[in-house]
Amino acid sequence: MNRTSLRKWLLRLAMVFVAAIFTIMVVNLWWLADAPPGYVKLIAHRGAHQLFDHKDLGRDTCTASRIEKPYHLYLENTLASIDQAKRLGAQMIEVDIAPTADGRIALFHDWTLDCRTNGSGEVRSKTLAELKALDAGYGYTADGGKTFPFRGKGVGLIPSLEEALQMAGDKPLLFNFKSKDPAEADLLFAALKAAGRDSVRLGDGFYGGGEAGPVARMRSLVPGAWVFSKESAAACTKAYALKGWLTITPDECRDGTLMIPLNRQWAFAGWPNRLQQRLAAVGGRVIVIAPIGGAGGTGLDLPEQLREVPASFTGYVWIEDIWTLGPALRPALNKRNPVEGAETAAAIAARKAARD
Repeated sequence: MNRTSLRKWLLRLAMVFVAAIFTIMVVNLWWLADAPPGYVKLIAHRGAHQLFDHKDLGRDTCTASRIEKPYHLYLENTLASIDQAKRLGAQMIEVDIAPTADGRIALFHDWTLDCRTNGSGEVRSKTLAELKALDAGYGYTADGGKTFPFRGKGVGLIPSLEEALQMAGDKPLLFNFKSKDPAEADLLFAALKAAGRDSVRLGDGFYGGGEAGPVARMRSLVPGAWVFSKESAAACTKAYALKGWLTITPDECRDGTLMIPLNRQWAFAGWPNRLQQRLAAVGGRVIVIAPIGGAGGTGLDLPEQLREVPASFTGYVWIEDIWTLGPALRPALNKRNPVEGAETAAAIAARKAARD
């Protein structure tokens, strides 16, 4: 092949490449798709709770021993935290469930009691009455153990599932399985049924680590419910990031969950409108989460982060600080008095400064 022929072939390949890129861009233009109906929905992680330093966080780190200086009175997974999350504009509240030794279910995050409470040992080795006798605020400190602002104020605050359901009312809950025992799904299903709660109608969700165990069991027990694992969400997210540009909605996203980091929105084809249409067509759901590489938790915890979420997005946003971000998104929900408002502003300023 002479140089002239080679140039012609290279030119043709370049034209084909440019045409392919142009076609990919056009078929994925988000603004050519109608905005989906509805409004953005906030998931309040653990309800209203005390945020903590995530730097060098390990699997067994006691997070209660490294909280920020408190700027509100609420502890995670308590009835008051659920109530406040409702008042502050959460459309869904994430809670952690733990079976008890007497066959009940309590709301508690950790596997053991030693970090947060004045008790010790595994949560699952205690009866509900024993859990209620503990001080749920005993271990919280923001200054390395010099002071314990919630000590003595948390006796009786570990709630039963039934109490949490009553407090939540019709507000959807996202139940987090902390173990891989499928029997915990059976126990939760029985408790929900006994309480007369229709999780599919209300929009409850169920998730945990691992595709087997409680997650798989819950899928069979509650057909049509929102059920996902961390692994299945990761699989849908990765598959769509790779295939979405070809207008393919991957099988991994059928009835699945796609998680979009705040600083990776550009990586997802058709974001936000067209992507939402594609996921809705296969029964999928979309959650916006905190930036990859950020210093916080899974969810958003700074008011300005909300401005990075597209106005036409009507899926879910994972929120760490519902106390601040709920009213930031919907100012009519700001019921804080001037002192609380000033303390909240100071806390946000300190959080930003710690990350600079």
